[in-house]
Amino acid sequence: MKLAIQSERHSEILMEVIPVFEGGKVLHVCNSCAARVQRFIKFGRFNASLGSTYKFTKEKDLGLIKEEIYVGLGKEEEITSERIRKAIAKAIREVKKLNVEKATVRFIDLDNISTEEVVKAITEGVVFADYEFNKYKEVKEDKVCLNEVRIASVAEEKVAAAEKALEEAKVIIDSTIAARNLVNEPANVLIPEELAKRAEDMGKEYGFQVEVMHKEQIEALGMEAYLAVARGSVNEPKLIVMRYFGDEANKENITGLVGKGLTFDTGGYSLKPADYMLHMKNDMGGAAAVIGAMAAISKNKVKANVVAVVAACENVISGGSYKPGDIIGSMGGKHIEIINTDAEGRLTLADAVYYAVEKEEVTRIVDVATLTGAALIALGDTTTAVITNNDEFYSKLQKAAEACGEKVWQLPAFEEYKELIKSSVADLKNTGGRYAGTITAGLFIGEFVKNTPWLHLDIAGTAWADADKDYLTKGGTGGSVRTLYYLVKNN
Repeated sequence: MKLAIQSERHSEILMEVIPVFEGGKVLHVCNSCAARVQRFIKFGRFNASLGSTYKFTKEKDLGLIKEEIYVGLGKEEEITSERIRKAIAKAIREVKKLNVEKATVRFIDLDNISTEEVVKAITEGVVFADYEFNKYKEVKEDKVCLNEVRIASVAEEKVAAAEKALEEAKVIIDSTIAARNLVNEPANVLIPEELAKRAEDMGKEYGFQVEVMHKEQIEALGMEAYLAVARGSVNEPKLIVMRYFGDEANKENITGLVGKGLTFDTGGYSLKPADYMLHMKNDMGGAAAVIGAMAAISKNKVKANVVAVVAACENVISGGSYKPGDIIGSMGGKHIEIINTDAEGRLTLADAVYYAVEKEEVTRIVDVATLTGAALIALGDTTTAVITNNDEFYSKLQKAAEACGEKVWQLPAFEEYKELIKSSVADLKNTGGRYAGTITAGLFIGEFVKNTPWLHLDIAGTAWADADKDYLTKGGTGGSVRTLYYLVKNN
């Protein structure tokens, strides 16, 4: 989609989105348009509550028809970037129903939100809501695609800042869309080898280095926990290591991003119910998030050093699969009693985070994983659960999430919870039972980060949308790409 900034209020484009506050306040419109909005409100056609819309059609010169979509921003005193993002997304969904190729969106000039933030919110609302994953449909729907959107009525003195923000936003959006695409690919296509190839292709396109290690190299590293999960599949594991060094003056400061890369998860011998297994292609949502974040960070030349690690594999059943009751080793030297083979992600992450700390010498680390159904039960599909050993690091994550409208929530990491993952026959067991499942899963991974400042993001609820909602489309959300980007960029 072509995206642009224009200072002019009017253009030749005959489809326009006009944001309106409750009470009828509308920016950058002529007197007749403002009066028209007041009439809509007076007669109950439109109330400008957040996300409400009203379509108005008028005839212009030469018989041309102009369509206007009025979209509600809600109360002016409650406006945020996220509310702008949601409102614009709702309007774009209405625009798409009209089968137009081009549209303009009126800029929202605010005192409490910067020009840059408004531009990013509008742009993300437009493109994310327009997203569709239809590459496997031989017969596409017969409709016109929206291929150009302009943000109009930007004051001349703000155009330069708006255009700069737009360029940054385009890269972040492209990277998030790439993450969505990875999650939406079927598991028969996106096997570990293919995920590694996609990462390599993105590295070439966006400008980060990619090293792919094969089974023999993984064995040489002593990654026994990772290999135990992988050994049931005919599709061999691939350890994907991505590197970007954009701050040569501070080479010793490296952020580690580790993503869970289960390209499919049956649960192993602790088999999942059939209905639960249907969407398990999304169990590599953490991998997609860190790959997407690396793309955005490198393409936008963020001043930072980042190493991302994905231990890609499948958890399936065969004669060689690991079993409940097994005791396995790990790269960090600890032995693990297997209680449940469906608690596999933490095993792959244990070796991956240890590798990042020990071999890549990262100085702080974030792991991102669709780890526990308990996170979805606790926080629903809007909020990512977080475990940390460093409250200052969490505070930075919180600010990064707020900057892009994503939500995070810190769960406690009290010492008492660690008792639940102690084993009587090994150093650890891979699940602590039903109680505090999200917490104990995170703390298990924390056993392998040494003393490195660490954040664990459980995105089980936020990596996937069961239906279209706001600017999310059914399927992979690309969740956490933007949060990771701003965490690295601003800290």
